[in-house]
Amino acid sequence: MGDNELGTFLRARRAEVTPAEVGLPPGTRRRTPGLRRAEVAMLAGVSVEYLIRLEQGRDRHPSAQVLAALAGPLRLTAAERAHLYRLTKTSGTSCIGLAQDPVRTVRPGLRAVLDRLEPAPAMVVNQVGDVLAHTTGFGHLAGPIGLLDGDRPNLTRYVFADPRARDAYPDWAHVADEQVAALKDGPPRPDFADELTALAGPEFTERAERVPGLPRAHGVLRLRHPDAGSLRLSYEILSVPGDTGLRLIIQLPADEATAEALRAITPLRLVAG
Repeated sequence: MGDNELGTFLRARRAEVTPAEVGLPPGTRRRTPGLRRAEVAMLAGVSVEYLIRLEQGRDRHPSAQVLAALAGPLRLTAAERAHLYRLTKTSGTSCIGLAQDPVRTVRPGLRAVLDRLEPAPAMVVNQVGDVLAHTTGFGHLAGPIGLLDGDRPNLTRYVFADPRARDAYPDWAHVADEQVAALKDGPPRPDFADELTALAGPEFTERAERVPGLPRAHGVLRLRHPDAGSLRLSYEILSVPGDTGLRLIIQLPADEATAEALRAITPLRLVAG
């Protein structure tokens, strides 16, 4: 596992922010659309040399004031600011390697929320990707691709270890990146990371070193379904307050063709109910 999570995160965020977003001219001879180190340093009020040390992992304990200064030009969300702070407290260790037992139960109130979401595909997963509960609508979507096979279906293990996942997700590499980011967003047990290393090898370990933490909270997922064909699903990922590591993932049709395809595989009683 890489041991410079802080530097990886800072570089990734710097590469994603355009000059226009922080009020700078685009300039010329820019090899990437992101910000240069000198630009971030100027906006944050730190030296370029110090920013280089942070990105290279030679300084892993910046002050809270420095973190706050960097958060502005990097346009960090509240969740990303919290993640940045966690990285300074866990430098020298992989975020995937911190030990904490994953939550295995879903309280009745959260299950009632899932019932209200029918027939929309929705699921509750824990910090290692175990699918703890889901709507019937999600079952019709995920069952035929094999995601729900076994006594304890796991989204992350399915993506990395089940060959059907590469057929199901046309953008498999992006989906795999997001699963690694989700693991880094919380502290799961290290034995799960070891299991994925054994199952997937470099496909997992190289991402664990390269992909910064925090998955995207929303986006569009392409899915190739054996019964419904090619689907485009708009998803929202919501953290569940008070339930450490639990996430509610809701998927909705991103276009009318997908909406019609989902209606075709959803029992009429669910649509009417």
